[in-house]
Amino acid sequence: MTDMIYGSIPAQRGEPIVPKWWRTVDKWTLSCVLILFAIGLLLGLAASPPLAERNNHEPFYYVTNQFAYGVVAIGLMVFLSLRSQTANRRLAIIIFFLSLVAVLLLPIFGTDYGQGSVRWYRLGFGSLQPSEFLKPSFVVMSAWLLAGSQTTYGAPKLTWSFLLCLSIMALLILQPDYGQASLILFAWVVMYFVAGGALWILFAIIICTLLFGSIAYSYSEHVARRIDGFLNPEIDPTTQLGFAMRAIGEGGLFGVGVGEGQVKTLLADAHTDFIVAVAAEEYGLLLVFVIIGLYATIALRSLARLKCERDFFIRLAGTGLCALFTCQAMMNLCVAVRLLPTKGMTLPFISYGGSSMVAGGILIGLLLAFTRSRPQGEFHDILRGKSK
Repeated sequence: MTDMIYGSIPAQRGEPIVPKWWRTVDKWTLSCVLILFAIGLLLGLAASPPLAERNNHEPFYYVTNQFAYGVVAIGLMVFLSLRSQTANRRLAIIIFFLSLVAVLLLPIFGTDYGQGSVRWYRLGFGSLQPSEFLKPSFVVMSAWLLAGSQTTYGAPKLTWSFLLCLSIMALLILQPDYGQASLILFAWVVMYFVAGGALWILFAIIICTLLFGSIAYSYSEHVARRIDGFLNPEIDPTTQLGFAMRAIGEGGLFGVGVGEGQVKTLLADAHTDFIVAVAAEEYGLLLVFVIIGLYATIALRSLARLKCERDFFIRLAGTGLCALFTCQAMMNLCVAVRLLPTKGMTLPFISYGGSSMVAGGILIGLLLAFTRSRPQGEFHDILRGKSK
């Protein structure tokens, strides 16, 4: 009768997906990624024309491609950040197994593009590097196993996670791709440390890594050549590293001016591995400091949010993804200023590369999903196992 007189109360619906996403997502990380992508396009406008001319393409062929890859990457980033952690975990595991099969088939169907490392599949519209997609999906897969190892009767999952890490590293080393293999190991060690791993195991891993590096230096010409070049006090001015170091020095604090740089015409990888040299020469160290600040902001914001996360899997997966993303950026920057041997690694969201760009979108999409604000429950509920 009351409903007939006063009318019924409309049913309360849940908050719409997009407004809820905008309210809970880390806008600082999202903004930093978009700024990095814009900087990449800006630097591509400088680095693309000389390379396009050498390869008989339109002047802005590589910039156009990078924009298209970036649109796909940002679309995937937003899509994944809208999804729940359970849905993203399942999708990441599917991507992991597909990428693993693709990496296993590289010796049969892959190509090296004349670079000596079989890392790519030649497609009609470009190329595909499956190891780029293997990295973020491996982190989620390994975090799932490590989180499961904390439960009753879950100890074997820790062993499976470690063996999986070693297997992935072995596949990458056989390409050879020591840079990606080191990223995989670094991400796993960080997650293992966050999971409360024993320090003596971490030290044992470091010692084994150093021993393996010594063996690789003794028996691999590829590794020996790069390490010898790094340790040599004299830099050959005709190498890519020599050109990059000179460009960074000539750029100074404010750069030589937009379009006035010369390194883009001398470096074969000016648009990929040494894109920071183009930034330093034309725009100066100020732009380089801005780029470093953007990566640091993503890392610090993500870790600050994960510090308050009570879901063990989310904390592990988010920390591993953050470590993977930040370490790759720092390795690229350190190579450009000769703090590390050359590794052939892209600068996330700035360097040219379809696989790297799209995989970066997947990585950040997962990271944004794992760092979204969510109810954590009261502490006494957590102790009683009734987290909200």
